[in-house]
Amino acid sequence: MNRTVAVTGVTGFIGKHIVEKLLSRGFVVRALTRQDSTYTADNLIWVRGNLDDRVALTELVRGADCVIHCAGQVRGSQEDVFTHCNVSGSLRLMQAVQAGGHCQRFLFISSLAARYPQLSWYANSKFIAEQKLTAMASDISLGIFRPTAVYGPGDKELKPVFNWLLRGILPRLGYAESLLSFLHVSDLAEAVYQWVIAETSETTPFELCDGDIEGYSWKRLQEIGSRIRGNPVHLIGVPLPLLKLAADVSMLSHRIMRKEPMLTRSKIRELTHSDWSASNFHISKYINWRPEVSVERALRERLF
Repeated sequence: MNRTVAVTGVTGFIGKHIVEKLLSRGFVVRALTRQDSTYTADNLIWVRGNLDDRVALTELVRGADCVIHCAGQVRGSQEDVFTHCNVSGSLRLMQAVQAGGHCQRFLFISSLAARYPQLSWYANSKFIAEQKLTAMASDISLGIFRPTAVYGPGDKELKPVFNWLLRGILPRLGYAESLLSFLHVSDLAEAVYQWVIAETSETTPFELCDGDIEGYSWKRLQEIGSRIRGNPVHLIGVPLPLLKLAADVSMLSHRIMRKEPMLTRSKIRELTHSDWSASNFHISKYINWRPEVSVERALRERLF
Protein backbone atom coordinates (compact mmCIF):
# COMPACT_ATOMS: atom_id res chain seq x y z
CA MET A 1 0.00 0.00 0.00
CA ASN A 2 1.69 3.23 -1.15
CA ARG A 3 -1.25 5.62 -1.24
CA THR A 4 -0.84 8.98 0.47
CA VAL A 5 -3.26 10.31 3.08
CA ALA A 6 -3.16 13.84 4.50
CA VAL A 7 -4.29 14.11 8.13
CA THR A 8 -5.03 17.06 10.42
CA GLY A 9 -5.22 16.89 14.20
CA VAL A 10 -2.42 14.33 14.29
CA THR A 11 -1.07 15.40 17.68
CA GLY A 12 -4.52 15.04 19.25
CA PHE A 13 -5.93 11.97 20.96
CA ILE A 14 -7.98 10.65 18.02
CA GLY A 15 -5.68 11.81 15.24
CA LYS A 16 -2.68 10.02 16.73
CA HIS A 17 -4.46 6.67 16.72
CA ILE A 18 -5.73 7.15 13.17
CA VAL A 19 -2.23 7.93 11.90
CA GLU A 20 -0.76 4.90 13.67
CA LYS A 21 -3.42 2.71 12.05
CA LEU A 22 -2.73 4.10 8.57
CA LEU A 23 1.04 3.78 8.94
CA SER A 24 0.66 0.18 10.12
CA ARG A 25 -1.27 -0.57 6.91
CA GLY A 26 1.43 0.86 4.66
CA PHE A 27 0.04 4.29 3.83
CA VAL A 28 2.21 7.36 3.40
CA VAL A 29 0.89 9.98 5.82
CA ARG A 30 1.31 13.74 5.47
CA ALA A 31 0.55 15.24 8.89
CA LEU A 32 -0.23 18.86 9.76
CA THR A 33 1.33 20.14 13.00
CA ARG A 34 1.57 23.53 14.68
CA GLN A 35 4.74 22.60 16.55
CA ASP A 36 7.80 20.51 15.83
CA SER A 37 7.25 16.86 16.75
CA THR A 38 9.78 14.32 17.94
CA TYR A 39 7.61 11.46 16.69
CA THR A 40 9.08 9.86 13.60
CA ALA A 41 8.09 6.87 11.53
CA ASP A 42 8.65 5.45 8.09
CA ASN A 43 6.27 7.03 5.58
CA LEU A 44 5.35 9.91 7.95
CA ILE A 45 5.88 13.43 6.57
CA TRP A 46 5.31 16.41 8.87
CA VAL A 47 3.96 19.67 7.44
CA ARG A 48 4.37 22.68 9.71
CA GLY A 49 1.31 24.95 9.93
CA ASN A 50 -2.33 25.19 11.00
CA LEU A 51 -5.81 25.57 9.55
CA ASP A 52 -5.31 29.33 9.14
CA ASP A 53 -2.21 28.84 6.98
CA ARG A 54 -3.27 28.42 3.35
CA VAL A 55 0.30 27.79 2.21
CA ALA A 56 0.69 24.96 4.72
CA LEU A 57 -2.67 23.47 3.71
CA THR A 58 -1.62 23.51 0.08
CA GLU A 59 1.58 21.67 1.01
CA LEU A 60 -0.34 19.23 3.23
CA VAL A 61 -2.66 18.00 0.48
CA ARG A 62 -0.02 17.99 -2.27
CA GLY A 63 0.01 14.52 -3.82
CA ALA A 64 -2.51 13.16 -1.30
CA ASP A 65 -5.15 10.73 -2.51
CA CYS A 66 -7.34 11.29 0.54
CA VAL A 67 -7.72 13.80 3.41
CA ILE A 68 -8.74 12.85 6.95
CA HIS A 69 -9.77 16.00 8.82
CA CYS A 70 -9.51 15.29 12.55
CA ALA A 71 -8.48 18.71 13.87
CA GLY A 72 -11.16 20.49 15.85
CA GLN A 73 -11.83 22.95 18.64
CA VAL A 74 -13.35 21.30 21.71
CA ARG A 75 -12.68 24.08 24.24
CA GLY A 76 -13.92 27.64 24.07
CA SER A 77 -15.31 30.56 26.06
CA GLN A 78 -17.50 31.84 23.21
CA GLU A 79 -19.08 30.59 20.02
CA ASP A 80 -16.67 32.41 17.69
CA VAL A 81 -13.78 30.27 18.98
CA PHE A 82 -15.50 27.12 17.73
CA THR A 83 -16.67 28.68 14.49
CA HIS A 84 -13.19 29.90 13.58
CA CYS A 85 -11.62 26.44 13.80
CA ASN A 86 -14.40 23.96 13.18
CA VAL A 87 -16.16 25.83 10.38
CA SER A 88 -13.75 28.30 8.77
CA GLY A 89 -10.72 26.02 9.19
CA SER A 90 -12.56 23.08 7.64
CA LEU A 91 -13.62 25.17 4.64
CA ARG A 92 -10.06 26.40 4.07
CA LEU A 93 -8.88 22.80 4.03
CA MET A 94 -11.57 21.83 1.50
CA GLN A 95 -10.57 24.82 -0.65
CA ALA A 96 -6.96 23.61 -0.61
CA VAL A 97 -8.09 20.15 -1.68
CA GLN A 98 -10.14 21.54 -4.56
CA ALA A 99 -7.34 23.87 -5.68
CA GLY A 100 -4.82 21.03 -5.62
CA GLY A 101 -6.81 19.06 -8.15
CA HIS A 102 -5.40 15.66 -7.09
CA CYS A 103 -7.21 14.51 -3.96
CA GLN A 104 -10.68 13.13 -4.61
CA ARG A 105 -11.75 12.01 -1.12
CA PHE A 106 -12.30 13.96 2.10
CA LEU A 107 -13.35 12.46 5.46
CA PHE A 108 -14.59 14.91 8.09
CA ILE A 109 -14.45 13.66 11.68
CA SER A 110 -17.47 15.40 13.13
CA SER A 111 -19.29 14.43 16.33
CA LEU A 112 -22.54 12.84 17.44
CA ALA A 113 -23.17 16.21 19.08
CA ALA A 114 -23.91 17.60 15.60
CA ARG A 115 -27.18 15.67 15.75
CA TYR A 116 -28.41 18.31 18.23
CA PRO A 117 -26.80 21.60 17.12
CA GLN A 118 -28.95 23.64 19.49
CA LEU A 119 -27.28 22.14 22.56
CA SER A 120 -23.85 23.76 22.49
CA TRP A 121 -21.47 26.01 20.57
CA TYR A 122 -19.37 22.96 19.78
CA ALA A 123 -22.33 20.94 18.47
CA ASN A 124 -23.51 23.82 16.30
CA SER A 125 -20.06 24.41 14.83
CA LYS A 126 -19.75 20.77 13.82
CA PHE A 127 -23.24 20.77 12.29
CA ILE A 128 -22.58 23.94 10.29
CA ALA A 129 -19.24 22.56 9.10
CA GLU A 130 -21.00 19.41 7.87
CA GLN A 131 -23.54 21.48 5.94
CA LYS A 132 -21.01 23.83 4.38
CA LEU A 133 -18.59 21.07 3.43
CA THR A 134 -21.42 19.16 1.79
CA ALA A 135 -22.39 22.23 -0.21
CA MET A 136 -18.76 22.83 -1.24
CA ALA A 137 -17.74 19.27 -2.02
CA SER A 138 -18.80 19.30 -5.69
CA ASP A 139 -16.73 16.53 -7.35
CA ILE A 140 -14.93 15.66 -4.09
CA SER A 141 -16.21 12.48 -2.42
CA LEU A 142 -17.10 13.61 1.10
CA GLY A 143 -17.47 11.31 4.10
CA ILE A 144 -18.80 12.44 7.48
CA PHE A 145 -18.22 10.48 10.69
CA ARG A 146 -20.22 11.27 13.84
CA PRO A 147 -18.52 9.25 16.57
CA THR A 148 -20.04 9.24 20.03
CA ALA A 149 -17.91 9.71 23.18
CA VAL A 150 -14.48 8.34 22.23
CA TYR A 151 -12.10 6.94 24.83
CA GLY A 152 -8.93 4.88 25.01
CA PRO A 153 -5.19 5.30 25.64
CA GLY A 154 -4.36 8.99 25.70
CA ASP A 155 -7.89 10.18 26.46
CA LYS A 156 -8.12 12.73 29.29
CA GLU A 157 -11.88 13.22 29.49
CA LEU A 158 -13.44 9.80 30.13
CA LYS A 159 -10.45 8.15 31.80
CA PRO A 160 -11.09 9.86 35.17
CA VAL A 161 -14.75 8.78 35.05
CA PHE A 162 -13.82 5.15 34.36
CA ASN A 163 -11.15 5.21 37.07
CA TRP A 164 -13.66 6.46 39.64
CA LEU A 165 -16.16 3.83 38.45
CA LEU A 166 -13.64 1.08 39.13
CA ARG A 167 -12.99 2.59 42.56
CA GLY A 168 -16.71 2.35 43.33
CA ILE A 169 -18.04 5.82 42.57
CA LEU A 170 -19.93 6.88 39.45
CA PRO A 171 -20.87 10.57 39.20
CA ARG A 172 -24.11 10.98 37.23
CA LEU A 173 -24.64 14.03 35.02
CA GLY A 174 -28.16 14.84 33.90
CA TYR A 175 -31.23 12.65 34.20
CA ALA A 176 -31.20 9.18 35.73
CA GLU A 177 -32.97 7.83 32.61
CA SER A 178 -30.44 9.28 30.16
CA LEU A 179 -28.91 7.02 27.52
CA LEU A 180 -25.21 7.16 26.66
CA SER A 181 -22.99 5.54 24.06
CA PHE A 182 -19.24 5.10 23.73
CA LEU A 183 -16.60 4.16 21.17
CA HIS A 184 -13.08 2.88 21.75
CA VAL A 185 -10.50 4.85 19.78
CA SER A 186 -9.06 1.68 18.22
CA ASP A 187 -12.47 0.93 16.70
CA LEU A 188 -12.74 4.48 15.36
CA ALA A 189 -9.27 4.21 13.79
CA GLU A 190 -10.27 0.93 12.15
CA ALA A 191 -13.46 2.53 10.81
CA VAL A 192 -11.41 5.31 9.22
CA TYR A 193 -9.12 2.76 7.60
CA GLN A 194 -12.07 0.77 6.27
CA TRP A 195 -13.62 3.96 4.86
CA VAL A 196 -10.38 4.80 3.06
CA ILE A 197 -10.11 1.42 1.36
CA ALA A 198 -13.85 1.03 0.71
CA GLU A 199 -14.01 4.21 -1.37
CA THR A 200 -17.70 4.69 -0.66
CA SER A 201 -19.27 7.85 -2.07
CA GLU A 202 -22.06 8.01 0.52
CA THR A 203 -22.18 11.51 2.09
CA THR A 204 -24.87 10.98 4.72
CA PRO A 205 -23.38 11.41 8.22
CA PHE A 206 -22.42 8.05 9.74
CA GLU A 207 -22.98 7.52 13.45
CA LEU A 208 -20.36 5.36 15.17
CA CYS A 209 -20.58 3.65 18.57
CA ASP A 210 -19.47 0.37 20.16
CA GLY A 211 -22.52 -1.40 18.76
CA ASP A 212 -24.47 -1.85 21.98
CA ILE A 213 -28.04 -1.76 20.74
CA GLU A 214 -29.51 -0.78 24.10
CA GLY A 215 -27.18 2.11 24.84
CA TYR A 216 -25.84 2.64 28.34
CA SER A 217 -27.99 3.98 31.13
CA TRP A 218 -26.29 5.24 34.28
CA LYS A 219 -27.79 2.25 36.09
CA ARG A 220 -26.28 -0.15 33.57
CA LEU A 221 -22.83 1.43 33.90
CA GLN A 222 -23.19 1.05 37.65
CA GLU A 223 -24.01 -2.65 37.23
CA ILE A 224 -21.06 -3.22 34.87
CA GLY A 225 -18.72 -1.58 37.33
CA SER A 226 -20.09 -3.67 40.19
CA ARG A 227 -19.55 -6.92 38.28
CA ILE A 228 -15.96 -6.05 37.45
CA ARG A 229 -15.13 -4.82 40.96
CA GLY A 230 -16.97 -7.57 42.75
CA ASN A 231 -18.22 -4.79 45.00
CA PRO A 232 -20.95 -2.14 44.84
CA VAL A 233 -20.61 1.05 42.84
CA HIS A 234 -22.25 4.13 44.31
CA LEU A 235 -24.13 6.25 41.78
CA ILE A 236 -24.02 9.89 42.83
CA GLY A 237 -26.08 12.49 41.02
CA VAL A 238 -24.39 15.83 40.43
CA PRO A 239 -26.97 18.64 40.85
CA LEU A 240 -27.37 20.94 37.86
CA PRO A 241 -26.77 24.10 39.96
CA LEU A 242 -23.42 22.64 41.03
CA LEU A 243 -22.49 21.94 37.40
CA LYS A 244 -23.37 25.52 36.47
CA LEU A 245 -21.26 26.82 39.32
CA ALA A 246 -18.35 24.68 38.14
CA ALA A 247 -18.80 26.11 34.64
CA ASP A 248 -18.74 29.66 35.99
CA VAL A 249 -15.55 28.92 37.91
CA SER A 250 -14.06 27.43 34.74
CA MET A 251 -14.89 30.59 32.81
CA LEU A 252 -13.33 32.76 35.51
CA SER A 253 -10.21 30.62 35.41
CA HIS A 254 -10.10 31.13 31.64
CA ARG A 255 -10.01 34.88 32.08
CA ILE A 256 -7.20 34.63 34.61
CA MET A 257 -5.09 31.89 33.00
CA ARG A 258 -5.97 32.81 29.40
CA LYS A 259 -6.68 29.18 28.51
CA GLU A 260 -9.88 28.14 26.77
CA PRO A 261 -12.22 26.26 29.16
CA MET A 262 -13.70 22.84 28.52
CA LEU A 263 -16.63 23.26 30.91
CA THR A 264 -19.06 26.07 30.11
CA ARG A 265 -22.82 26.44 30.47
CA SER A 266 -23.01 25.71 26.76
CA LYS A 267 -21.13 22.44 27.29
CA ILE A 268 -23.35 21.49 30.24
CA ARG A 269 -26.43 21.53 27.99
CA GLU A 270 -24.66 19.03 25.78
CA LEU A 271 -23.36 16.81 28.60
CA THR A 272 -26.74 16.56 30.34
CA HIS A 273 -28.81 15.81 27.23
CA SER A 274 -31.07 12.81 27.76
CA ASP A 275 -30.36 10.75 24.62
CA TRP A 276 -26.85 10.06 23.34
CA SER A 277 -27.66 6.57 22.09
CA ALA A 278 -26.34 5.77 18.61
CA SER A 279 -26.47 3.13 15.91
CA ASN A 280 -23.93 1.64 13.51
CA PHE A 281 -26.60 0.32 11.18
CA HIS A 282 -26.05 2.88 8.43
CA ILE A 283 -22.24 2.79 8.33
CA SER A 284 -22.15 -1.01 8.39
CA LYS A 285 -24.07 -1.08 5.09
CA TYR A 286 -21.29 0.82 3.33
CA ILE A 287 -17.98 -0.29 4.84
CA ASN A 288 -16.61 -3.53 6.28
CA TRP A 289 -16.52 -2.39 9.90
CA ARG A 290 -17.74 -3.83 13.17
CA PRO A 291 -16.57 -2.48 16.55
CA GLU A 292 -14.76 -4.94 18.81
CA VAL A 293 -14.39 -3.17 22.16
CA SER A 294 -17.38 -2.80 24.47
CA VAL A 295 -17.27 -0.65 27.59
CA GLU A 296 -17.30 -3.76 29.76
CA ARG A 297 -14.34 -5.27 27.92
CA ALA A 298 -12.44 -1.98 28.08
CA LEU A 299 -13.01 -1.74 31.84
CA ARG A 300 -12.05 -5.36 32.48
CA GLU A 301 -8.89 -5.18 30.38
CA ARG A 302 -8.06 -1.55 31.29
CA LEU A 303 -8.07 -0.49 27.65
CA PHE A 304 -8.13 3.20 28.46
